[in-house]
This record gives sequence, structure tokens and C-alpha cells, in this order.
Amino acid sequence: MLLPGVGNETARRLLTRFGSPADVLRASHENLLSCVPQKIAEALQAPPSKQTQDCIARTEVWLGNDDAHLIFLGHPEYPSQLLEIPDPPLILYVKGQIEALTRPSIAIVGSRNATHQGVEHAHAFAKELSASGWCISSGLAAGIDAAAHRGGLEGEGGTIAVIGTGIDIVYPARHRELAHRIVQHGCIVSEYPLGTAAISSNFPRRNRIISGLSKGVLVVEAAEKSGSLITARMAAEQGRDVFAIPGSIHSPLAKGCHVLIKQGAKLVDSASDINEEYAWIQGGARLQSGLDKVVEESPLLMAMGHDPVAFDVLLTRSGLDSANLSAQLFELELQGQIEMMAGGSVRRMR
Repeated sequence: MLLPGVGNETARRLLTRFGSPADVLRASHENLLSCVPQKIAEALQAPPSKQTQDCIARTEVWLGNDDAHLIFLGHPEYPSQLLEIPDPPLILYVKGQIEALTRPSIAIVGSRNATHQGVEHAHAFAKELSASGWCISSGLAAGIDAAAHRGGLEGEGGTIAVIGTGIDIVYPARHRELAHRIVQHGCIVSEYPLGTAAISSNFPRRNRIISGLSKGVLVVEAAEKSGSLITARMAAEQGRDVFAIPGSIHSPLAKGCHVLIKQGAKLVDSASDINEEYAWIQGGARLQSGLDKVVEESPLLMAMGHDPVAFDVLLTRSGLDSANLSAQLFELELQGQIEMMAGGSVRRMR
């Protein structure tokens, strides 16, 4: 995998032909040519480059840590669910509790630039699903991913972060503390060698592992063209279920979810919808998410509805004068029930 031109497909072809990495390296030039082009055959028989030697040395040092694991196709701890996808990773670098890879998993993905409401939804769904025993998989990105990991850490299911860098790099760096908690109560997974920087092309590719590890993928918020929709498409191609949370028809971050629902994704508005899909029975008292709670709404919230509304429109709907409306909106904002938007509009958070 460290040789130029030897990707997953070529490596799998070599292993199928020769059996093991050691047998590949021992193969004659003639036998290699029956499987790969001349240039790759020569690279396989040449002494390892200084760069390859350095990478191997760094990996050996990293493997000296108690929470560091290197598993490969054919390894007894390789996740069986990844063997079902068309392009399983040849090698997985795993940091943390490797047994997390055997837990039944639901992926939760969405926008990096999520709304406050979207972040709350991701956290609430992940928390309840984890309390039901699901392991939550996501990509450690900002926004929805981070909220899903935090929610997963609050339940017994834990969480798995699949990253698009080397396992020794936390990206974004502000998630260093979150990554530390994930290692303690789940694991971080990468198919890229140590030291691999954050390259944009690696992130869509890692999405196939997020969906591949999971029974289903929940998209919380997504624009019409986004990485989350790539994950959803990969999930469908892998035979996984796709779930989506609907949103306001005026929100750009709801359009991706609406597209998925039109294409056959299952509309969900509570974690219990996902549990019921799999006839999942939680052992113990069911936790109620913020989306499931039945609360008595104030008349102003009822007048507001669930879409963004202008202040002047709300004046007419509520029958309040400007001073009273402003005072009540201020109180609701302090309670975290509404969000004041650019241009003077108001939006409910729940």
C-alpha cells in the first residue's frame, strides 16, 4: 500500500493470486507480471525506499501503545460487515477499544456548517440510539459528526470515528479532546498510513467505511450537494438502510434530506423509528430524546410555527404589541427555544 500504483484493488488482486504479503514479495518477476504491470512488478522487487522504511518504523513505534491496533483483510478481528462492501479497506489502523468494531452500528452524518437545531437533533438521536445499544459511527468532522460522537459517548453503545487522515493526526485539531474520549469509549479508525495529512480527496473515500460499518445511515442535515449525500449513496449501494430527518422547506440544509426521502430514504422524527425498523429491543428503561418529548407549547411558539418567520408577521399572528413581543422573544431565546436570524427573522430550535 506504500508503493505508488498499488491501491486497494491491485493489492487485493495480488493477495488473491499469491496468498499473503510475504508470498507477494517472494514471487518471481515472471509470476508478478501475470498479475500486475511491469512497473509495479519492478517496484515490488526493489528494496524499500527511505520513505517506506521511515513509515514502517513510525508504525512499529505506534503499535507499541496499548490502544494501537493494525488489522488487515483476513485478520481475525477484521470487521465482518466491511467484507460485504465492494471495496473493503486492505488495512485498518485502529486506536482505542477494538471490540467496538463488532458492535451493531448506526452511522449519523450531516453538514459541517449545521444549524443549532441540527446539532441538537444529531446529539439527541445519537444519545438515545447509544442508550439502546447501538454504536454510533461518524467522521469526526465539525457540526453533525461531532454532535453524533458526543451523543454516542453518553450511552453504552459508544462511538466509532472514521477519519480521512493518518491515525496520528486529529483533524480538525479542536476535536483533540473529543478524540481522546472516543479512544476511551470506542475507537478511531483510518485506512491511511501514519502521517497522512488532511487531503480533500481522502474524505469522500473514507465515507464508504462509515456506511460499511453500519446497518443504516441517518442523515440529519445536508445541502443538496454534500459529502453526506455521498455517504448516503454509498450506503444504498452497499445495501444499507438510509434514514433522513426532514426540515423546513426554506432551509438549504434540509434540501439534501428531502432529496433522499424522495429517492426512498426512510423519514424519521425520533430514534424509536430506527429502533422499530430493526425490531430493536432495549434492555432497560427507554430514554426519551428531546424530539420525543411532549411539552405544552406557549401561544407564541404555536403562532410562530416551525419555519422562520419575520418579526412583523409574528406581530400579526400573535396579537401582541411590539414591546411585549420583543420581551417574550428575548425570554424564549434565553431558554434556547428560538434563534434570532439575520434580517430579523425568528426560528424555533425544537
